[in-house]
Amino acid sequence: MHWRIPRSHPRYESLIVREMLVEAFMEGIVVPQGLIAHGRGEAFDYILGERSHPFALLAEEATVASMLLARRPVISVNGNYAALAAREIAELSRLTGALVEVNLFYRTEERVAKIARLLEREGARNVLGVECEKAQIEGLESPRGIVCREGIYAADFVLVAIEDGDRTQALRRAGKVVAAIDLNPFSRTAQTAHITIVDEARRATKNMVEIASKLKEADRGRLEEIVKNYDNRRVLAEAFKTMMMRLSEAAEKGIIIEVP
Repeated sequence: MHWRIPRSHPRYESLIVREMLVEAFMEGIVVPQGLIAHGRGEAFDYILGERSHPFALLAEEATVASMLLARRPVISVNGNYAALAAREIAELSRLTGALVEVNLFYRTEERVAKIARLLEREGARNVLGVECEKAQIEGLESPRGIVCREGIYAADFVLVAIEDGDRTQALRRAGKVVAAIDLNPFSRTAQTAHITIVDEARRATKNMVEIASKLKEADRGRLEEIVKNYDNRRVLAEAFKTMMMRLSEAAEKGIIIEVP
């Protein structure tokens, strides 16, 4: 139903994303709780001006460098992430050599299979999640603790998006480096991850595809330098400062959108 939204609409991109999520909900890929989660993230994106800030780009670069350095990187995908960025996930996987695994809190094998098929239609190869040897992440009792032994269980680096904080903590305890895409810098996920990408998931993944296309031929020394120089606390601080600055400006002017 995208044709009903004119490209001239000032909220075109945001409305298209909402349509994508609603369609994915109707197909059984996104659950109702995922729609609520998207709305919460969108509120933070409004405050950030719906763009990728320098601190987000630094985190995205560090994530790509880490993936290229990792022995067994995995991109963990839930329903929302697949609905928003399946094509970009597939391309990022191709450029970095990362495996793709479907991992869900509201898990049914039918839903896992639907998400895997969506990813494969968009170019992802050998998506894990349904037919694999299962393993359990220690200390994580939710269905998200059920993972593929050859995927997340064996990974040394995991990229997560639109995540619940308890799994990020459990993955860290399991000795894995975790990068998280999360528009809410206050969340446990954002505070727990080694690398926090405070950016919208689709936009962030597009950025990482572009970065990966430039870094994939870089030598190991350059990649290690990018990771070594990355400071997640500073990135989170910059995210908070940017939000505070935009809110302060709005409080002073009473408006942040100039209407002609």
